[in-house]
Amino acid sequence: MSSPFYRTAAWRALRAATLARDPVCVTPGCRARSVVADHIVPRSKGGADTLANLRGLCVTCHNQRRHGGEPRAWTAADGRPRDPAHWWNRATGNVSGLGTNTVCGGPREVSSEPDLSGGRGDGR
Repeated sequence: MSSPFYRTAAWRALRAATLARDPVCVTPGCRARSVVADHIVPRSKGGADTLANLRGLCVTCHNQRRHGGEPRAWTAADGRPRDPAHWWNRATGNVSGLGTNTVCGGPREVSSEPDLSGGRGDGR
């Protein structure tokens, strides 16, 4: 951030607009608060200083980007952990991450239907 541009009112307005649009880090699986307006295509590679080329990142994801490329995407678009060794994928051999639950006492079927019984167990 040595460029004088980052000290201008125009940059402060772009940063504020980016963080208002992306209040939570846009890295999949990260739920930290966005505090950095990050260029998707870096300025050094011809990226524009526009809202379309900016995204909100947390400090951790921004540092990962600065020191090794894109921030790590922790989950797939469906919310399933990308790491095949993650306990959710490993515990049941469940590739989709849906259908069974091994937490609190072993595998059990998990219904995709909401429980409307209000805790009574009678479906009313």
